[in-house]
Amino acid sequence: MATYSFLNVNAAMAGPGGLVNLAAGASAAEEGITIEPAEDKNVMTVGADGRGQHSLIASNACTVTVRLLKTSPVNAQLMTMYNLQAASSALWGVNVFTLTDSARNDLTAVTGVAFKKIPALTYAKEAGMNEWVFDGISRTSKLGAGD
Repeated sequence: MATYSFLNVNAAMAGPGGLVNLAAGASAAEEGITIEPAEDKNVMTVGADGRGQHSLIASNACTVTVRLLKTSPVNAQLMTMYNLQAASSALWGVNVFTLTDSARNDLTAVTGVAFKKIPALTYAKEAGMNEWVFDGISRTSKLGAGD
């Protein structure tokens, strides 16, 4: 029987200003972490006569979205890193993001990571979450068999 638990997920971002845990122990929101390709890997073009072609897109760029509870101390760590990195282009876009799921044997590494923006800040009846979005230049992933 296969079982999944977020407790088996380890995720971190390292770069100017710190090394930050983003998974279990970081007060991640229920929605967790999403890693999504920035664009499709294939573009299909069909001509007027119905014949077609495929174009293999070289990009491995992606977007990483990390959702933290509003009360997570990791929000302050990320804000400190953001402020430091935004002060100089020499510090911008050089973070490295890694995620592993030890039970599934999954591994994702993203290099050339930059903050896309700071989270929208909402103050409401319930605390909610802060959603941190990052752009990554190059992603490599391996999905394990979970055995």
